[in-house]
Amino acid sequence: MANYHYDEAGNMAAYFLISVLVIILLPITLSSLSTVSSNSTDVDSGCQCTPCVQRRADVRRRQRGSLLTPKFTRKSLLIVVGWVAVAFLSYKVAHAELENKVYNPFEILGISTGATEKEIKSHFKKLSRVYHPDKVKATINETAEDIANRFVDITKAYKSLTDETIRRNWELYGHPDGRQEVSMGIALPKWIIEGKNNIWVLGVYGILFGGALPTLVGRWWFGHRQKTKDGINVKTAAAFFKALTESSGMKEVVGVLGKAYRWETTWAGKATGLQDLEKDINEKIGDQWREVKELVATGGKCEGTEERALVLLYAHFLRLDINEALKQEQAKLLLQAPMLLNALLTISAARSWLSPTLMVMRLHAYMMQALLPGKSVPPQAQLPGFDGNIDASEVRDLASFISRLEGEGDIRVSDARKALEGWSRLDVVDMSFKVIGERLVTPSSIVFLLVKLRLRQPFQAEAPLSVSEKLPKAIREDKEKDEKFLNSRKDAEETDEVTPAWAHAPHWPGLRKPGWWLVLADDKSNRIVVPPLKISDVPASSPGKERDYRCYKLQFQAPPNVGLFTWKVYLVSDTLVGEELCRDMTLKIDDVSALNAEEQTAEDEISDPEEDTLAGQMAAMRGGAVKRTLAPEDSEEEESSTDEEEGGNDSSDSE
Repeated sequence: MANYHYDEAGNMAAYFLISVLVIILLPITLSSLSTVSSNSTDVDSGCQCTPCVQRRADVRRRQRGSLLTPKFTRKSLLIVVGWVAVAFLSYKVAHAELENKVYNPFEILGISTGATEKEIKSHFKKLSRVYHPDKVKATINETAEDIANRFVDITKAYKSLTDETIRRNWELYGHPDGRQEVSMGIALPKWIIEGKNNIWVLGVYGILFGGALPTLVGRWWFGHRQKTKDGINVKTAAAFFKALTESSGMKEVVGVLGKAYRWETTWAGKATGLQDLEKDINEKIGDQWREVKELVATGGKCEGTEERALVLLYAHFLRLDINEALKQEQAKLLLQAPMLLNALLTISAARSWLSPTLMVMRLHAYMMQALLPGKSVPPQAQLPGFDGNIDASEVRDLASFISRLEGEGDIRVSDARKALEGWSRLDVVDMSFKVIGERLVTPSSIVFLLVKLRLRQPFQAEAPLSVSEKLPKAIREDKEKDEKFLNSRKDAEETDEVTPAWAHAPHWPGLRKPGWWLVLADDKSNRIVVPPLKISDVPASSPGKERDYRCYKLQFQAPPNVGLFTWKVYLVSDTLVGEELCRDMTLKIDDVSALNAEEQTAEDEISDPEEDTLAGQMAAMRGGAVKRTLAPEDSEEEESSTDEEEGGNDSSDSE
């Protein structure tokens, strides 16, 4: 019969708590360390202009804190407290006395396991002279009962090694007294079940299981119900869906974005200086400001969070100076904007609308560079020391613009040149439609748009829209790599590790790496053929490498009818305004008859089912082509005719 007892020292409960805490803390700690390392690596790489360097230093200081004022988040504090608890419990367990030891008479007597019986008897006599109750006097730390119990243990251990019956009990049952009751420990300290602590224990259980647990589950459940898969509020998604139209331009897209802040943003306290800031915005862009407010709220009556968010947003677009309190709110607002824009882009792309999709993509760059959306500005306005009010009639070529500044001795030329050296300009190496295993595109076939891209500086000349001349072996290797990539499931080709530098974005409150969207569209019907693909990690141009580009692909099904389709490929930057490429692409759909005999036969074998199968019967009902199955008599006739032909050939040969 098992004897159950509560863990007096709480060691078993400590083991349980250590296991639970380590299982929870280990993945959270590793994810936090990976996030910190990803944010801290190559912070100094990227645009080296003075504003960008200062901005990255501010971001790093804000993320890490300083030596005197380290930055502690709630998550980091919980992790530290958790590991401190693990260390304390581990120390407690390591220094706890074990209650369920395996009985070992050699250990009790203090002799080696290989000792002979003579040595055991001799050693026992020595211990008897030292530890016999008549020889030992009781002290403050040791009572007479303790002295007697110790001598009983020594005597029992001696008999376990010398007496045959007792030794047999020890060998069979692990104890000199024979079979013992099984002692089962319950992993609860005894004080938990003591009567005087009942009210406290029940109170803790009631708080945990009756209050805290339902609250956490309810917050998780209702929080997930209020969010879409893009991470925005369902009311925001509904507002996006209703407000966005097929003909929405940049002004309408900004208005749609402004509606989101009714549910996505909460402000703490009353802002100071907000009214003066709105007056400055109204003086600079009065009509446009009123139009945007009209789009956000009927009658232009924006109130509360919407008005506050719009003012801070347009203060960023106009690069207005604001106080420190508003600057922190503005940074929070801007860092949240890409998530909202991505959700808006998903809604627009799901409806296959080209115009609003392009506007949403371009709005990303306007936010990165703090330029007024929709306003035509030369690329020089993004250089440090220049703003959106730069004269559009100035030289639009950046390299010529830098040369002119050098000739004039302008003090801004140093930072402008540094910014231009880190400018991410996309270079299209090649772009073509491909069908795996086919030389032509036939109706309803699976087509891939294969795009080869690399980065170049504005000082470098643009490469032609074709792969440069190579040796036949290099061309063959490129084709093999392209085929391998097309047969893979990934949208981007696996290549050497590419670590793009931080983009030039001196007015953005965070760190930003360059990215682009690849879109295949029919601009004549304002429709998207394939949903946008986000592109990143594009390698820089390296003339010494044979393959200094990276391949990306879009997969879609060809139209079911034969013809010539003229589409456009858009490559839109999410960091730099105006860095956008547009290429005309013509897709020719040929009839199956244009394929040679072998290709047609291979296609027929794949596509036409046999007539006696279920797929063949369904195809026949739809009027499709099926393979005819020969009846037994037909096959016999065919075999006999074949034999006769072979016999005739033999006779003719003999003649």
